[in-house]
Amino acid sequence: MNSKVIACLLFISALLCASYLNKLPTIVTAVYLGCSIITFAVYAWDKSAARKGHWRVKERSLHLLALGCGWPGALIAQSVLRHKSQKRPFSLMLAVIVLVNLMMLGLLVSPIGEPLTQALP
Repeated sequence: MNSKVIACLLFISALLCASYLNKLPTIVTAVYLGCSIITFAVYAWDKSAARKGHWRVKERSLHLLALGCGWPGALIAQSVLRHKSQKRPFSLMLAVIVLVNLMMLGLLVSPIGEPLTQALP
């Protein structure tokens, strides 16, 4: 297993543990899991379309899925499907998206984000 996949699985495991220990609203973990599954599926669909010469998903759409908490699914798809992994600009933008997403999650669980976290189901 490659390091990106392991990192994503550890991240998801940490979210699950934080939710179980009531340190993070369960909805946050559910959103990450759901968006990651959808993002992985879209990457798989795009990979299939690329092989068949059919209509492709725009890179911008793939980045938006990753930004919307789907980045673990995107990184796993890049590794497992070997899709979009050789495109340097795409991978660089994905890395920026991951960092921005992690910073936003950090802000959410910090004292600054506590009022918002308490408002979540």
